[in-house]
Amino acid sequence: MISPTVYHELGLKDEEYQRICETLGREPTVTELAMFSVEWSEHCGYPRSRRLLDLLPRTGKYAARAAGEDAGGIDIGDGWMVLFKMESHNHPSQIEPKQGAATGIGGIVRDIFTMGARPIACLDSLRFGPLDEPHARYLLRGVVDGIQFYGNCLGIPTVAGEVEFNAAYRGNCLVNVMCVGLVRSDSIISSRAGGAGNPVMLVGNRTGRDGIGGASILASHEFGENDAKRPTVQIGDPFTEKCLIEACLEAIQAGGLVALKDMGAAGITCTTSEMSAAGGCGMDVDLQLVPRREEGMEPWELMMSESQERMLAVIERGREDQIGAIFRKWGLNAVIIGTVTDDGRLTIRDGAEVVAQIDAQALAEAPIYDMPAEEPAYLAEAQSLDLSHIPEPESYDQAVLEVLGSPNIASKQWAYEQYDHMVQTNTVILPGADAAVLRVKGTSKGIAVKTDGNGRYGYLDPYLAAQIAVAEAARNVICTGAEPGGITDCLNFGNPEKPDRFWQFRRSVEGLAEACRALQVPVVSGNVSFYNETPDSAVLPTVVIGMVGVLDDVERRCTHAFKADGDVIVLLGSTREELGGSEYLAVCHGLERGRPPELDLDLERRVQACCLEAIRTGIVSCAHDCSSGGLVVALAECCIESGLGAVTQLPGSNDQLETLRIDSWLFAESQSRIAVSLPPDGLMALENLAAKHGVPTAVLGKTGGDALLIKTPITQLPRVIVKLPVAELERVYRRSIPEIMAR
Repeated sequence: MISPTVYHELGLKDEEYQRICETLGREPTVTELAMFSVEWSEHCGYPRSRRLLDLLPRTGKYAARAAGEDAGGIDIGDGWMVLFKMESHNHPSQIEPKQGAATGIGGIVRDIFTMGARPIACLDSLRFGPLDEPHARYLLRGVVDGIQFYGNCLGIPTVAGEVEFNAAYRGNCLVNVMCVGLVRSDSIISSRAGGAGNPVMLVGNRTGRDGIGGASILASHEFGENDAKRPTVQIGDPFTEKCLIEACLEAIQAGGLVALKDMGAAGITCTTSEMSAAGGCGMDVDLQLVPRREEGMEPWELMMSESQERMLAVIERGREDQIGAIFRKWGLNAVIIGTVTDDGRLTIRDGAEVVAQIDAQALAEAPIYDMPAEEPAYLAEAQSLDLSHIPEPESYDQAVLEVLGSPNIASKQWAYEQYDHMVQTNTVILPGADAAVLRVKGTSKGIAVKTDGNGRYGYLDPYLAAQIAVAEAARNVICTGAEPGGITDCLNFGNPEKPDRFWQFRRSVEGLAEACRALQVPVVSGNVSFYNETPDSAVLPTVVIGMVGVLDDVERRCTHAFKADGDVIVLLGSTREELGGSEYLAVCHGLERGRPPELDLDLERRVQACCLEAIRTGIVSCAHDCSSGGLVVALAECCIESGLGAVTQLPGSNDQLETLRIDSWLFAESQSRIAVSLPPDGLMALENLAAKHGVPTAVLGKTGGDALLIKTPITQLPRVIVKLPVAELERVYRRSIPEIMAR
């Protein structure tokens, strides 16, 4: 009989062990126990989240491929599909930041090319503790180094992302990575095994002990105070992965591949069980045939190992020599380790000894748990906010500089300049914009990509925060001239076994589903990351959205830089007194409370449609989303990007200013707002277009000069409330993070 100590060390609870025994009709072997521990873990099997994920829409305006594979995607026409996926590597990056982030990139890239797509871009969404703390700076340096090391070596540009800082991420950073690839619609390869007697081939790197327990223990449990988990972090080799990309794509084009799957979390266990279950078949595998780089590895170690740069392929019988020769040409292992069977069972041998025999379907489909949910006790107090007790700034110039220099707002150039964002020569809008844009060579099309999320909003209202993340990501791609096409998500939460944490997750998924349906964008892939928690606290509930948009004509792309002196600046949408959860409130008053801004999904859809039509018809020449930091940050960023100043006034009248504080006009993060600029002779056309879509507009002023000026309305004697040289705005915006990192 297996001791409870053994299965507890594998991350299994007593009731889970009993369920395994019932599934098998007997006690498991040690190897079988290891296989169940990884495949039924939250990281692989989603037993606590899968029921809720069924709420997410899988169809939208663009035809979507969204089920059953390592990644999903949308059909963009002309015979092309864009495949994309987001994953987390949070726990490994907290322990070993460079390798954790590097292998996160390696894994997400494999999810793309395993389906036959050429990876064309990576993105990252990162969260750390306060940047003035040495450990946060250590983690940021290591994570950025890992991303640039692996991505640059692969020759895949890292083109967009985000970085935010909050004390809630102090003990558990978030490293969410995304990859985008292009594939001909008729060239996608499945991960469904099939054909009894077809050989099963392991290709790529050798297998070692790195990563053992990564899925079942490291990624599926809270951090303890004294956990020694560095050995569970995988080690990446980007040069081998580059060869693996080229070899896999060549083998797919050669024909003869029935199925292909990345050997990521749970390694051989994951690929053999999930490929068999998806194809309604079984496999018979001999571990003695697995190439390894360490002597004395036990069968259970081989089945759990998460060594990187490995894939499992099912080959048409008789073509194994041809396919093997392709991989060996690229300097890679290509070893037949078993065959496909028609009995539905996964039979694992160690030479002559059978060490595991499990129904593939039972192993691959983890049981689903109904988790208790309870509204957090803190919520009512956290959402309360009385602005009458909060003084307006004595100097708005100083407040603007403080918000603009906040690490959450300031330029992330320090990070993205370390990434090669021009390799492959597809990038036409570079990092630092609302979204990056890549051309689809050989066509007129372009792809816009962006990640978005706001953990502070998630803490204050997880339902609304998830909706805002979708809406803001969509606005970001709209501002480039792209139509939102589909999303991938990364859902980062604490321990789901605590009812208040699971309530946050449930409300987030419900909000996410409603927003996606309203904006007609399918969720084609994604990831759930639970247990982002230490004994002290959990991370903020952080829904990260990776959005992909489509430009029919990449030459009509738009950026957020003002284009000409004397252009008119117009705000699409309206501002309300919504300072709850704002960066201004956190930076200038030390408060992280209040309700996040409201979101009217119908208005959001209309604002986006209006802006997109204005860009496509050439009415506007600049568009920029108003979100974190409010309207004043959006205007400042347009000035910084162009070098042009602006003379603006707060919209409305002095009577309206009596009911809406000046700091709300400047810093409120009201949703469904986009600042645009255009030649004066196009103003009537824009106003007519806005009226057609039912979108409120306000003329803010004109571009020109070398400073950003903001005045009160001109119905009476105007008062200048902000007057800052563009050079000063740029200095604070670009130098804030480098100066902190130089400490």
